[in-house]
Amino acid sequence: MVYKAYRSYCLAGDTGFPPEAVPVPAPFAPVLFLHPAAPGESRCLYPVSTLAEVGQESTLALVPPPQGTEGPMEAFLQAHGGAAVLNPAYPRCWELLESFRQAPKTGLRVSLVGLGDVGSTVLTGLVLLGREIDEIRIFDPNPSACRRYELEMNQILSPDGSPMPRVRPCSEAELFDCDLFLFTASRGVPPLGQAGDVRMLQFQANRDMLRHYARLARKARFRGLFCQISDPVDHLCRAVFLESNRDCCGRLDYQGLLPEQIQGFGLGVMAARARYCGQKLGIPQGSIRVYGPHGAGLVAANAPGGDYDGPLSAALTAATRDMNLRVRELGFKPYIAPGLSSAAVSILQLLRGQVHFGAVPLGKAYFGCQSRMTPLGPRILQEELAPPLQQRIAEAFRELEEFSYD
Repeated sequence: MVYKAYRSYCLAGDTGFPPEAVPVPAPFAPVLFLHPAAPGESRCLYPVSTLAEVGQESTLALVPPPQGTEGPMEAFLQAHGGAAVLNPAYPRCWELLESFRQAPKTGLRVSLVGLGDVGSTVLTGLVLLGREIDEIRIFDPNPSACRRYELEMNQILSPDGSPMPRVRPCSEAELFDCDLFLFTASRGVPPLGQAGDVRMLQFQANRDMLRHYARLARKARFRGLFCQISDPVDHLCRAVFLESNRDCCGRLDYQGLLPEQIQGFGLGVMAARARYCGQKLGIPQGSIRVYGPHGAGLVAANAPGGDYDGPLSAALTAATRDMNLRVRELGFKPYIAPGLSSAAVSILQLLRGQVHFGAVPLGKAYFGCQSRMTPLGPRILQEELAPPLQQRIAEAFRELEEFSYD
């Protein structure tokens, strides 16, 4: 393994070094392992604690790596709290590295597209709770909606006297001059009474609408975070990634958004719903886990490890997955809890470096789990999982990878 200094990093690997990297005799922290892998089938930047995690693109990334590996580098990683992996096969990887390292923690600029039920709920949550945010720019095809929310949001009193985000309408040309881009717009939301998975029914219409914004992000060489909120969240994250990385002829050149620049926000409400349903099933809230997509394919568990109960978890999964239908049966569209739990709260937890629920890149999909954003990319939460639960998670992941995104 060759070591080279690049800015404040120690690059370690055999190939993929930038021309300005300078050889050094020994590693120093922080270490970035250069791991060239096929773009579109692998991540670009992610933290690791051991060498066993390098190149891991399956749901084994959710469990602690095997113990027992020895050697000077493993000892170095233990002494310095781990390292990160960088995939130099992505042409923009060095830009992403700098963007993550220099990401601001306060004074943030947010662009929000879509002021429907979900978008307006997200906006309200961020205005009330988002002390890290300086300005929220809103964009909607209906200019009256933009003007309405500019007036109303800027007339909310601060609950604690601290400054609140300013809200103003913006033009399409300004959308990607921001730190976070939030997409909540949706076409063809199924009417009340619609049977089946109402989330997946929106995929084609929302994907077609998102193409335009993915191309705008590519054109702007956007360096912030693209937050996908409208349904189906996990599938649309992958669609945004692919579309932003196509050239004018439709060929994948990977000059658009990098995998870690996109995160989906739909799992937070599933965690909240699972805890609500778990109360009725006698399950302690602290032991409940959720994984996978926001909708069909969701995996809920009464506990992650030795106390995992298959039948109880199956009942919890069904109740959680269908909770949106319980609200629809009352004659209402369920958008308050998703807008707050999945989006506003989870996005603010991400900004604060806290563990949160979201869909992060893994292999050829975006997979819902708990993670924490770091200066070296998303760190997936790892814990011991019962083998039957691992099997359910792996099946949900396989379905996402095999889904046709074209």
